[in-house]
Amino acid sequence: MLGPVTDAYSISTWAGGDGREGLRALLAAYHLRTEEEKGVPVPGVADLPERYRAEVEDPGAAFERDVVLVARRDGSAVGCVVLTEAAGGRAEIKRLWVDPDERGRGVAGALVQAALARAREAGLRSVRLSVWRWRTTAIALYERLGFAVTRSWDARDDLLCLEHPLR
Repeated sequence: MLGPVTDAYSISTWAGGDGREGLRALLAAYHLRTEEEKGVPVPGVADLPERYRAEVEDPGAAFERDVVLVARRDGSAVGCVVLTEAAGGRAEIKRLWVDPDERGRGVAGALVQAALARAREAGLRSVRLSVWRWRTTAIALYERLGFAVTRSWDARDDLLCLEHPLR
């Protein structure tokens, strides 16, 4: 365990089968909501694009080289974030999601800070991420935590790229 977020929450590294269903539920909610926000809602996980469906169905395989951090309250997964395998001195944060009923309590910020700490410990020079422009609350969080807009590495419309220097 990385430690408590508050007396009620803790963050730990996800270890394969440990709490698999909780992580799968968080990833499913993330992807279903994202597809809805992009204007292409789907009725369920089976209808997600293959890449995203694979993450939900088998997060252990999808993120086998990455670090998956999970926030828990009373043993239940309430938030997650993925720190990708490092390449060229940097990693990427993706799939930040907190159950809507748990938002506003510092869980998302604690997950991002835990991912940044892992990246620092690994000696990386920076962490980057991409976020949809309409996710203004997430963008504000990232900026408060030291991320700044950078040149895009992704050509998709409405995607904003940010980076956080670690050294």
